Amino acid sequence: QVQLVESGGGLVQAGGSLRLSCAASGSIFRVAAMTWYRQAPEKKRELVATMSSGGTTNYADSVKGRFTISRDNAKNTVYLQMNSLKPEDTAVYYCNAKTLQGSSLINYWGQGTQVTVSS
Repeated sequence: QVQLVESGGGLVQAGGSLRLSCAASGSIFRVAAMTWYRQAPEKKRELVATMSSGGTTNYADSVKGRFTISRDNAKNTVYLQMNSLKPEDTAVYYCNAKTLQGSSLINYWGQGTQVTVSS
């Protein structure tokens, strides 16, 4: 089991910045990748940024150059630094941990944190 707790969402004006945090606990040694997703109203959940256990990162095209995923291993925390925010970045942001248990890939989710960008 992995528990994830997100924080750092809020209301910001377009062009502003926010940093989201995702604190992980439990069987974190099984984590293969940490990923941030987001879901806007009436839209499908989409991948924003991901980091493998080896440190490889990938980003959605819509956030490349503006968002940065990072981690602090000592704190078991993953961050999403979001700069130059746009109204279309408004969504609930979810932290996801993918763990390998035997031959199975298990997903764990945080509760989500709301990000609202005003124009």
